[in-house]
Amino acid sequence: MGEAVRRRGCCSKQDFLPEESFASLGSYGRALRETPARLRDRLLSRSLDATELHEVKARSQHEMKRTLNWWDLIWFGIGAVIGAGIFVLTGLEARDDAGPAVVLSYVVSGVSALLSVFCYTEFAVEIPSAGGSFAYLRVELGDFVAFIAAGNIILEYVIGGAAVARSWTSYCATLFNHKPTDFLIKAHGLAEGYNELDPLAVGVCAAICVLAVLSTKGSSIFNSIASVIHIVVIIFIIVAGLSKADLKNYSDFAPYGARGVFQASAVLFFAYIGFDAVSTMAEETKNPARDIPIGLVGSMVITTSCYCLMAVTLCLMQPYKDIDENAPFSVAFQAVGWNWAKYIVAAGALKGMTTVLLVSAVGQARYLTHIARTHMMPPWFAHVNERTGTPVNATVSMLLATAVIAFFTKLEILSNLLSISTLFIFMVVAVALLVRRYYVSGTTTATDRNKLVACILLIIGSSIGTSAYWGLSEGWIGYAVTVPIWLLATVALRVFVPHARNPKLWGVPLVPWLPSASIAINIFLLGSIDKDSFIRFGMWTGFLLVYYVLLGLHASYDAAKEFGERKAQQVKRIEEGI
Repeated sequence: MGEAVRRRGCCSKQDFLPEESFASLGSYGRALRETPARLRDRLLSRSLDATELHEVKARSQHEMKRTLNWWDLIWFGIGAVIGAGIFVLTGLEARDDAGPAVVLSYVVSGVSALLSVFCYTEFAVEIPSAGGSFAYLRVELGDFVAFIAAGNIILEYVIGGAAVARSWTSYCATLFNHKPTDFLIKAHGLAEGYNELDPLAVGVCAAICVLAVLSTKGSSIFNSIASVIHIVVIIFIIVAGLSKADLKNYSDFAPYGARGVFQASAVLFFAYIGFDAVSTMAEETKNPARDIPIGLVGSMVITTSCYCLMAVTLCLMQPYKDIDENAPFSVAFQAVGWNWAKYIVAAGALKGMTTVLLVSAVGQARYLTHIARTHMMPPWFAHVNERTGTPVNATVSMLLATAVIAFFTKLEILSNLLSISTLFIFMVVAVALLVRRYYVSGTTTATDRNKLVACILLIIGSSIGTSAYWGLSEGWIGYAVTVPIWLLATVALRVFVPHARNPKLWGVPLVPWLPSASIAINIFLLGSIDKDSFIRFGMWTGFLLVYYVLLGLHASYDAAKEFGERKAQQVKRIEEGI
């Protein structure tokens, strides 16, 4: 009877807390008393490639359908990335932080994103799992680090979706000849930054939810068609915009100096967020070894080129001080006398933001699904619908959270918090890649392991030092200390620590240089983000730690224990059979 109820979609305690630790209050009390021992166990435990690809995946009951190829992934990558970042934040950062030099900000953040793409690609090819970076970190850095990163991955997707949904409303307003803020409802009783309510964003999230739930391949077809239209609109913006270019607008190229360029880079990293969603689709890709490198790297190169050209176009059309912060391209065309063009721009922006929301919805649901498979989140989220082959529970839950945040929260707050979370995750993935290449349990000697740890700590520490000095000082002496330390640590890793593992199918070139550079750039950009965002980030991470100690730790410990016992029984049966 209970199984029938669950099949109809109703929920019970077994769907959320089926583990032994939560069977009764007494069991939970015993689990809490064992927290130190369990925490030590989970801190030191690392998953295996095969575990993520087979045993963990099997906990979803039904498999996701393998329907995607490299062509789908390129368009998913373009659809995931080109959206609110370029159409909204370009104007905000050009006006307030970088001026026309915003193009350099896009180059810096693009290089950082491309380095992260390389790291993600190797992992996605070797471990083609719906868990994305969560699965990679479980394998290389253990459960605890993976969970903290996973919590920030969820935050990244929810806040990213909310930011795009808010931007969707702004461009929709301009399409109907209204001001970008006309469709918002002012709630005077709420705090500043949370008092402009956006019901249209909620409606968009609901529509995207329906499409994402129905079919992954259907979502891919819709995304491909919309992305083609989007690229056509981008080409129109570049060609038509440059025909109205005024070189006088570039006379004061970097009014805020190098500091403004890097500060804008940290925020504009938001414009590159989304490519990691493509890595979560590896489980649904026909040939991961061929399709994922082409899809990820190809889409990132196309995206970076489009961003730089669009940034140049915007700042040549209009003085940077006059750029509109909500709908910069639409207003820029209006300013040069092409009022009709703003409708094409607004329509293209809406299509772009719609595909970003769709790919984000697909990616975030797969992250949550894999996290729930490990029982760090309730296993109810891991269920894959037998008919559609999609994770319905995870998709609906994540988009509901996205809609709630989009309804209340201003874009500026969302974009800063999103960038800090994403840069942190990408930095940790780069560290995980170094661990994967230089450490294999049972093969790497204790001496080589200690050298590896020392080199990684020096790389991270010197990168933090460079970032902190940039934020606190106008001088250069500090860089003469921190940069050589980073360089020597990377050289030491290359020369004195032997490779423990080579990639089987596709690997990041120039290891350890590219992962080390990724760590340094991501940490450097973190140093350019405002203090309030770090406070919000710290509060969220604190909440994650509390949740982990009270629930996630015990649920995942029980799941791992049960899996170990089942594995031992299988081995015993095989031995008895022999």
